[in-house]
Amino acid sequence: MKTYEHRTSFTYQGKRYQVRADTLEELYVKKSDKLRALKEGSLTYDSHILVDVWAEQAFDTYKQNVSGVEDMKRRYRVYVSPHIGRKPIGQVRAVECQAILNECKGMSFSHCNKLKQELSFIFEKAVDNQMISMNPAKKTKLPECSKGVRRSVTDEERQSFYRVYEKDPTYIFFVIMLECGLRPEEVAGLIGSDIDHKQKVLHVRGTKSKNSDRYVPIPEDLYDTIKGTAPAAPVALNRAGRKHSESSYNRMSEHLRRDMNIDMGCKVYRNRLIPPYPLADDFVPYCFRHTYCTDLCRAGVDIRTAQKLMGHSDISITANIYTHVDMDIVKNAGKIIEDYQKRVKGGA
Repeated sequence: MKTYEHRTSFTYQGKRYQVRADTLEELYVKKSDKLRALKEGSLTYDSHILVDVWAEQAFDTYKQNVSGVEDMKRRYRVYVSPHIGRKPIGQVRAVECQAILNECKGMSFSHCNKLKQELSFIFEKAVDNQMISMNPAKKTKLPECSKGVRRSVTDEERQSFYRVYEKDPTYIFFVIMLECGLRPEEVAGLIGSDIDHKQKVLHVRGTKSKNSDRYVPIPEDLYDTIKGTAPAAPVALNRAGRKHSESSYNRMSEHLRRDMNIDMGCKVYRNRLIPPYPLADDFVPYCFRHTYCTDLCRAGVDIRTAQKLMGHSDISITANIYTHVDMDIVKNAGKIIEDYQKRVKGGA
């Protein structure tokens, strides 16, 4: 068997490849040729490819021109990759796919359903490429999801929230959602360098759409609270003093519901809440972002400015909130026109 003077190796699609040659120049040429052949698909995919590697390839190949593909990739990185990303695709079992979905229990129906479809997509394309014979995510079931309509918080809920925030500064996360209109993932990604101290605005580096990258004003009290954040440090820390993860956000949301229930008068026995619960069942932290948009409407901010501040990709999304603001505005408009008509009638 011939021996070579030089050798190297590289990993592609989860597999390790060896390259040998008599000279360094020949070695680099052989490595380049082999890598090109892999990328052009002249070498067959197989079940040893890691799920992380295949998922990236599948999204880039089959979802190339699909809007929202970055959201798909983000959901994959957060919810799927930590569980099965480093496993060969041929070793993933249905029970593991179901466990991934089960961890999303209580989240929105939209989120759970998208994740289920995307998980199934990854493995279905692997079946199409003859890497595996069956799709392990095909028969997964959705966990119990929240299907509540997003709404604004009531005045009572808002007051209760600020009271519990005074006792737990980690709820600054939700203050930013309420007073700046950010999405949860946008708050989690904020760092000190995103604060423009001269203009007192936040640079929100959103990824949901091109409009998500935006600037929003910071209320004075909130600015005073966060202005000392170091440039590379998260603006809103979890209780361990680190950047929020999806799981720490979910835990904090549950703590918030508990604290607000207690603040609103719910009785506690042996550290357990006793029904009835004063806080409405459909209250979720995302209500804070919805409230910000409603506040913009009530304050008279024009709809196109509101669209930019909210980071909505389509003005119809903003308009839907603007046209469903509570009856107080309608009643107030009715009183104004009635008073005017009375004055006109009286002067006739």
